[in-house]
Formats: sequence, C-alpha cells, structure tokens
Amino acid sequence: MQLIKALLAQSIGAATVFLLLQVLAIPILWAALLQGAASALASRLLRQPSWWIPMHLLFMPAALVMLHLQLPAWSYLLAASILLLVFWGTIKGDVPLFLSSPAVSHALSEILDREQASAFIDLGAGIGSVTLPLALRYPQVHVEAWEHAPIPWLVARWRSRHLPNCRVIRQSFWDCDLSVYDVVYAFLSPFPMPQLGEKVRSEMRPASLLVSSSFPIPGWEPESVIPLEDRMHTTLYCYRIPS
Repeated sequence: MQLIKALLAQSIGAATVFLLLQVLAIPILWAALLQGAASALASRLLRQPSWWIPMHLLFMPAALVMLHLQLPAWSYLLAASILLLVFWGTIKGDVPLFLSSPAVSHALSEILDREQASAFIDLGAGIGSVTLPLALRYPQVHVEAWEHAPIPWLVARWRSRHLPNCRVIRQSFWDCDLSVYDVVYAFLSPFPMPQLGEKVRSEMRPASLLVSSSFPIPGWEPESVIPLEDRMHTTLYCYRIPS
C-alpha cells in the first residue's frame, strides 16, 4: 500500500512540474527540486509516514546526479538491492532503521538493574546497538533482538555470535509473544505506536515494563519519562503493565 502511495506521490510531483514547464522556463535542477517538493507534499496529503518525505525530496535530484555521472547499469541494481535489504519493510509501512545511542544502552542497564530483569527484548533491533552491550554486561539475562531486515539482522547476528545469552531472530516483532519478557524496548516511529500499545496491553505480563524511545503511546500515561543527554536528545517513555 505504501509503495502505491509513493508511486502516486511521485506521479503527482512529475505532473505538477510538467504543467509548470508549459508556462515557465525552469532550469532542469530547479525542476527536479520542485518535483521533489511537490512529491513530498503529496506524500503528506496521502498520509504516508514522515520518513518518506526525504525519499521524495531527494529521488529526482539523485536521479539527475546519477545520470550525470553516467554510472553503469548494474550499479543501479546493486544500490537498489542494498537499500532493499537494509530497509526491508519500509515500503510496506514498517519502521525504517533507527540506531539507538550508547546513552540509551546505559539507561536501559539501570532499568534492568532496578527491575531485576531476567528476560529482555528489543523490537526492531537493527544492528544490535542496544542488545549487544546489554548482553555483554548482563550474562545472566536472556537478551533477544528481533529484526526483519536481512542486512541489519546479519550484522547483529555476527556481532553477538560469541554471546550465548543473546538470541538474534530474523522475524517481524509483530509475531512475537511479549508475555515472556520482563522489559521490552522499542525504538520505532509515531506511526505504529497505537498498534504497539494494543499488542503490549494484550500480551505483556502484569508489572512488566515497556520502554519506548522517543515516541510515546497515545492515550497511555507513562510511569516515568527519562530524558537523555545524547546527540538526539532522546527521551525514554516507561510504561508499567497494570495488574
């Protein structure tokens, strides 16, 4: 569905620029920039997730640059294949790759200490920027990383290959049963947070804890809010599952 919306947004941008070219003499670079801006606006009107905006803005200018460089045909296929393997589910509306900072891992380690957790999971773990340091620091804690995109999953699996307490699973976290974890961590986007809230409420055990990085769950008051002093000014929203 998101791919269809993306194609429609690009088509609207192209049609807008085509009409402008009928009445105005616009340099080709400016035409590409206008096409990107019109496509990004159409994307918002079509209610695509916000991470599609830079894709629409840069698509046509990037295409012009690549044409100017006269790259071989196979390079386009290679670049598209790599992007597909990294951002595997984005075209279906899933969450793109976001990396958590070391400050997040430090804050989560304090939470694991306080909760006396024995099982931790990272939903959409990327390359293991959270799970790897936690598994290293807490060998007695079972740590799981769920990641659907092939390349981030492969990197996370390779990085944790010597950690017997860390399990890296290539599967959508929407298929995961959250009832077996003491602490659940997620760094997603605003788009799936209502659905995540429903999943958490129906599956997580009473008194267990959900920690959401940067994005709160609508309509659910967090037990605590932890601002971090990292480059992204990350905020952790902690939600206690009621009895």
